[in-house]
Amino acid sequence: MPSDAMAAEAMLPDWIGRWRESEDELTRPAMRRLAAMLDREDVALASGAAVPPHWTAVLFDDAAPQGRLGPDGHPLKGDFLPPVPLPRRMLGGRRLTYHAPPRIGDLLRRRSEITAIAPKTGKSGRLVFVTLRHSVTGPEGLVSVEEQDIAYREAAAPGQKPAAPEAAGPARAADWTDAFAPDPVLLFRYSALTFNGHRIHYDADYARGEEGYPALVVNGGLTTLMLLEAACRRADGRPLLRYAARTVRPLFCGRAATLNGAGGALWAADAAGALALTIEAAFVA
Repeated sequence: MPSDAMAAEAMLPDWIGRWRESEDELTRPAMRRLAAMLDREDVALASGAAVPPHWTAVLFDDAAPQGRLGPDGHPLKGDFLPPVPLPRRMLGGRRLTYHAPPRIGDLLRRRSEITAIAPKTGKSGRLVFVTLRHSVTGPEGLVSVEEQDIAYREAAAPGQKPAAPEAAGPARAADWTDAFAPDPVLLFRYSALTFNGHRIHYDADYARGEEGYPALVVNGGLTTLMLLEAACRRADGRPLLRYAARTVRPLFCGRAATLNGAGGALWAADAAGALALTIEAAFVA
């Protein structure tokens, strides 16, 4: 590791405990667009109406000025997120609990804090995991608390291909399975809703040439959203209470996948049956 990268990594613990606050509004236009993307015509969008709690995932975008974006389309590190000396960024996992229903028109405030920074070594080389804690409050008090793990990885070597999918899938059989066929329009609409500029989700040349992926990468947040939506359709109207999601490997645009569930265990898999994302979900009794 170059000496400047070693020095930067040695300073990372100093960022633990840093925090910031931001505000966002749960607007009718944003929820209307999300409902359209999800083919949901059954959700009331009047002012004051409650919406599914996991729909708040499209709020609180970074909205960094154009001049403070990195070559990958993400905001430059070193502002709030620490200057991790690794270029590739992915969402590793999240754990989220809901406390009150969000409603159309609510002004929400989020406090974000860096709670942990953990360098590791994996199959793809060096990794650094940054854990954030997001607490969201609204007019009725606490809405949700989330822990989010961001994984930073080394750059892809020239000509490097992603590791072959592991054959092993979940040990248990699915109670239900939905086909999932992510296409460029779906990826575009989700990135537009979340104001996510990460180029691996819409710039195929960049995804292939710079980061070594075979195609556009499906947003982990999008896969999570679609999997939760599939589970909610089978929850007999019970609201989602909490979930814990872990990213195993990415899904790719234009490649068939499945959304699966058995009780509170949910998972997305690629066409070969390899796990891409797992969720443990709980609904209000």
